[in-house]
Amino acid sequence: MASQTQGIQQLLAAEKRAAEKVSEARKRKAKRLKQAKEEAQDEVEKYRQERERQFKEFEAKHMGTREGVAAKIDAETRVKIEEMNKMVQNQKEAVIADILNLVYDIKPELHINYRIQ
Repeated sequence: MASQTQGIQQLLAAEKRAAEKVSEARKRKAKRLKQAKEEAQDEVEKYRQERERQFKEFEAKHMGTREGVAAKIDAETRVKIEEMNKMVQNQKEAVIADILNLVYDIKPELHINYRIQ
């Protein structure tokens, strides 16, 4: 009977050690997964920063700075406004004369729906 009790105690102790090893292995696995996730996030962040830097270089090379683009648009707008103002000044007298001619040239006519009784 004593040998059975001793055998049971050994089995229980072995089972306890096995459970501890499994628990420790799970902890190590969770730790490795967490570390791998952090490394992947760091790598993604580095890649994103590199692509952002490349994009800014490309943008500066091909488009210029934002201030430069805004200044160019303002200059083009001013030129177009000046051209429009010149066209208005050139055509102003002729347009006014045409409008006045239409207003002053009154031709009284009977409306086509008017019936003479």
